Amino acid sequence: MVIFVGPGGVPISSPDRSTVGGIEHCARIGLNAMECEFVRGVKMSPKMAEEVGETAKANKIRLSVHAPYYVNLLSDKKILVRKSMQRILDSLDRAERMGADAVAVHAAYYGKLSREDAQKQMMKVTQELVAQMEKLGIKHAKLGYETMAKPSQWGSLSEISEIHKRFPKKVVPYLDWGHLFCPDGKLDFAEILDFMKKLHLEHINSHFNCVKFSEKQKGYVDVHAPVATKKPDFEDLAKQLVKKKVDITLICETPYLEQDALAMKKILVKEGYKF
Repeated sequence: MVIFVGPGGVPISSPDRSTVGGIEHCARIGLNAMECEFVRGVKMSPKMAEEVGETAKANKIRLSVHAPYYVNLLSDKKILVRKSMQRILDSLDRAERMGADAVAVHAAYYGKLSREDAQKQMMKVTQELVAQMEKLGIKHAKLGYETMAKPSQWGSLSEISEIHKRFPKKVVPYLDWGHLFCPDGKLDFAEILDFMKKLHLEHINSHFNCVKFSEKQKGYVDVHAPVATKKPDFEDLAKQLVKKKVDITLICETPYLEQDALAMKKILVKEGYKF
């Protein structure tokens, strides 16, 4: 069992705002993971990605990557699908070069497609992405379709898992615990972890943040909130992770980033995990 905890992006308190500086700062403050954020575009050069990887290895920091937000693999505009695929492939290339094991992707919107047709189309697009990954020599970094919160977004755990089963060595579910909490305002951590165990993954990649309740929408929405708000409650997840001896990376995406990541680490230690 091994657990990695770190921020989504360069820590707020890092005096050096570069990715390399962020990795070094994570190590200094006692975290062991960091997600490299390409959410506004893949602006990191291949050479820099290799330098980032060397820094992470030297500091014993596990890396993951978040692909750009502007992606829609189910768009009815072919040019947007092509651009989306390229953004994902660029992210995977940099992830491979830096030794990151997965790339989180907000994959698609249903648009006018039925869920059944959307799933068929996602399978076809993924097959093409996997073929391109093989051509590019991407052997380590996985395509991590992220579980989504909005009804308009493709990305339920069952949908993603179906694609993972078709491409088990290339595609993995990238869990977002806050997103999973939104639809019902509750979450059975044990049930989800048991489901993930059946997929026989070597390691689970995930985001953790709490979410806010919207009076207007009469439910929880994907607006990030601190761990202390307990919606969902990280202590409940920590208990299950330790009890079930889960190998997992927990990337903190709350507004407090490393502060909450350290709070999460403290909770895990309280539950009996030794870093």
